[in-house]
Amino acid sequence: MRDEKKLLLDEIRQKIDASSALIIARYDRLSPNMSWDFREQLAKSGSLFEVVRKRVFMKAAEMSGLKIDPAILQGHIGVVFVQQSDAMASAKVVFKFSEDNQKILEVIYGKIEGVTYSGSEMDMLSKLPGINEMRAEFIGLLESPMSQMLSVLDAVMSEPLSVLEQKS
Repeated sequence: MRDEKKLLLDEIRQKIDASSALIIARYDRLSPNMSWDFREQLAKSGSLFEVVRKRVFMKAAEMSGLKIDPAILQGHIGVVFVQQSDAMASAKVVFKFSEDNQKILEVIYGKIEGVTYSGSEMDMLSKLPGINEMRAEFIGLLESPMSQMLSVLDAVMSEPLSVLEQKS
């Protein structure tokens, strides 16, 4: 193997090892401007998109302990390396970009927290609320009974005052 390919292989392997999640997408007709916009959107969510050669990616994945079926890697592929803890934010960006651009990207594989998912499973997961949204809903559930109780107590206390004010 040539030195350039070894460097590329090592670079991709390091990105795989450093990533908290991976999303592999097949693309077609991805213009440079669209690619730039997509990379910019992913950077905001803490991820990066890289177009990789299948053979080099398969070797790097094998070196990192990933088992990927070569049959699913048809056509041009790109890999989203998620570098933050909330991988679903990046998945949402990928699916939204694909919908906004006539399904130019097709997610074919995802690996989040050691669990592998097919493209359709990743689509279903991306439609779930994010971690911050779920936290907000949970806090709302905890806060709701307390605020209702407070409003009942406030009404009980203000009612006699209201009656006295009306009497005078």
